[in-house]
Amino acid sequence: MTSDTPSPAEPRALLRLRDAVALTVGLVIGAGIFKAPALVASLAGGTGWMFAAWVLGGLLSLVGALCYAELATAYPNAGGDYHFLRRAWGRNVAFLFAWARMAVITTGSIALLGFVFGDYMQQLLPLGRHGAAWWAAAAVLALTLVNARGLRTGVAAQGWLTAIEVGALLLVVGAGLFLLVGDGGAPAAAPAPADGGAGAPAPWSLSGFGLAMVFVLLTYGGWNEAAYVSAEVRDRRRDMARALVLSITLITALYLLVVWAYWHGLGLAGMAGSQGIAADLLRVAFGDAGGTLVAIAVAVAALTSMNATLIVGARSTWAAGRDWPLLARLGRWDAARGTPPVALALQGGAALALVAVGSAAGSGFKAMVEFTAPVFWLFFLLTGLALFVLRRREPGVERPFRVPLYPLLPLLFCTTCAYMLWSSLSYVYSQQFGGFNAAWIGVAVLLAGALLLPLLRAPAAAPPASPASPSDPAPARRCP
Repeated sequence: MTSDTPSPAEPRALLRLRDAVALTVGLVIGAGIFKAPALVASLAGGTGWMFAAWVLGGLLSLVGALCYAELATAYPNAGGDYHFLRRAWGRNVAFLFAWARMAVITTGSIALLGFVFGDYMQQLLPLGRHGAAWWAAAAVLALTLVNARGLRTGVAAQGWLTAIEVGALLLVVGAGLFLLVGDGGAPAAAPAPADGGAGAPAPWSLSGFGLAMVFVLLTYGGWNEAAYVSAEVRDRRRDMARALVLSITLITALYLLVVWAYWHGLGLAGMAGSQGIAADLLRVAFGDAGGTLVAIAVAVAALTSMNATLIVGARSTWAAGRDWPLLARLGRWDAARGTPPVALALQGGAALALVAVGSAAGSGFKAMVEFTAPVFWLFFLLTGLALFVLRRREPGVERPFRVPLYPLLPLLFCTTCAYMLWSSLSYVYSQQFGGFNAAWIGVAVLLAGALLLPLLRAPAAAPPASPASPSDPAPARRCP
């Protein structure tokens, strides 16, 4: 079993509060905020319900962040969710989680973010038929090398990228303010989208609002990854909870301002019918130059999320390497650089391989990764339940931060995770991938990990015995 006290070969507390906030903000704010608001506008059932969905998404994310703040301050560890799951549910469940992240979830996210970056860079600087894949591979390789140089280098890059990303969102807000000053304060009367979108707002329904919340919560997703640097925050007793709360508050405020800008510039019907909502808004405000600005903004957002995912992603693989002797090489930690070098290299190589597969398979690869959502929400639910298990099983553990209104807020978080699990299963069950029902893809990933468990439980080969010296005691004989 691993120790919670860092040794020289384990993570050290190098991150300040602002580093943790920049990392969390970069993990959450990605390309989704440039796409999801159009879907939410078409599903929520009206302007008021649309804004309510984004406020509710921020509140639910804050509730989840409070739960993670208790776990991260009571059990600080670079393994993050892996460590919480291992303490609550055992090594086998924790390994299945690490396997799912290593096989598809994290590396697939890195590859997909690479493709988002590549798609927009291809608009700015085309590189031929497979240009998007070349841009994606270059981004994965470059950011993996940046993070291989050390945690400080990766975090410094994250700080700059997050600042540019927030600036891009403020540009969208600025477009809304520009139109506010120009038209006297009234929202636009549903202009026709420049790219020919054909959606329309639907009347309110419980199922429609629920589906809108699926997209909202996906856009808020990623804050939980901050738990992977809980052992590396300097004053984690106070700053881990502060970082999560500050990050979610900042993100919620930015999202609400951005959604307001979309609504003011395009109107609800214009939002619902848009296929490129940010490009449509900036086109209305600034003309054709807006398309170039959006391409740059989305490319930077993708890079920001990719860099943050690279930083935290390899840490669950590193944690699994410490627990299983046959994976010991993955558990190496470079104390000088503050990185897990082997796990980081494996993650980068797997992401590059998935970029190659994605280039060959086209949209099928994107669908394959999206269909692992049920696996993600399953483990998210198990992590929320771990809070109850560990409070009961380990009451003597010091908890510098405790979730307020326990057990109501953790129950709300777990209920949300269960609903998202059900919603993702309902959606995935209707999809097809390669002639198979897509719901089985996540099952296949977990099954492959389960088949590896017997191999990992096999005892590692003992090192060869050194020749006994004359002063060594004779080995004791065992009774037959």
